[in-house]
Amino acid sequence: MTHNNKRDFLTLRSFSSDELAYVIQRAHELKRLHLAGGEHRPLQGKTAALILELASTRTRVGFEAGMFQLGGHTIYLDPSVSQLGRGEPVSDTAAVLSGIVDVVIIRSLSQETVETFARFATVPVINAMTRYQHPCQLLADIQTFEEFRGSIRDKRVAFIGDGYNMCNSYIEASSLWDFELRIAAPEGYRPAPELLRANPRSEVVSAPADAVHNADLVVTDVWSSMGHDAEKLARKKAFADYQVNEALLDRAAADVLFMHCLPAHRGEEISETLLDDPRSVAFPESHNRLHSQKALLEFLLTNRR
Repeated sequence: MTHNNKRDFLTLRSFSSDELAYVIQRAHELKRLHLAGGEHRPLQGKTAALILELASTRTRVGFEAGMFQLGGHTIYLDPSVSQLGRGEPVSDTAAVLSGIVDVVIIRSLSQETVETFARFATVPVINAMTRYQHPCQLLADIQTFEEFRGSIRDKRVAFIGDGYNMCNSYIEASSLWDFELRIAAPEGYRPAPELLRANPRSEVVSAPADAVHNADLVVTDVWSSMGHDAEKLARKKAFADYQVNEALLDRAAADVLFMHCLPAHRGEEISETLLDDPRSVAFPESHNRLHSQKALLEFLLTNRR
């Protein structure tokens, strides 16, 4: 099943700033249509393969519900019960699925696995999270910010915590959406210097209080992401001073928003009550995974662009 000029979504930089803006605009439109009870089924007869090597709630439900609402169908492939889990090369699986489905959505710890899949697939491939990037989450985050506060351009964003996949995607986003990003992360858990050099609107600051000063948006993530289970105690100690709580948010702009990609560990990276604070939009942010991922699927699988 060959797509002419097939496009992949492996990092945010897979798309131009204009294309990303278009996808977010469509996410707003698709959300309005959905909430009004309207139907839009441009993917009638299309099938997605969803391969998740790691646990998933928002990504899986967002893509499965989204494909269904757009008129398509999703096949969930658990690697432990498919040939991938028995050692079939990624390149072979990519070649096989390309002749059967219309898009492949894959979550793996390895960015290389996702990129290899895309190289050998003739249908679009979507990165549903790796240890290096989480681009689908950023689509929902930008959609959510625009919904509550308008354009994120030239706004000040603070990322508190692990310089891991979410932080890396925020660094790329700072260039693509043109906002200022300040990152507070402990020594040994900071993002790669070359990624910061390539995105000059991002910088690492010394403390969470410096990062959140006058911030329009404050973001965090868990201290021990998937793949870090063995380091949990060491990470708890390293990140002890990096909890986002109400007092820290008070140092930000008066109309600050707080986001978290979830699941959250209440009492660790956030205070027990932060998700219930009126400044938190973490739950609307999670709901927007549905609409932004629908916009992404439509963009990749139709000629609407």
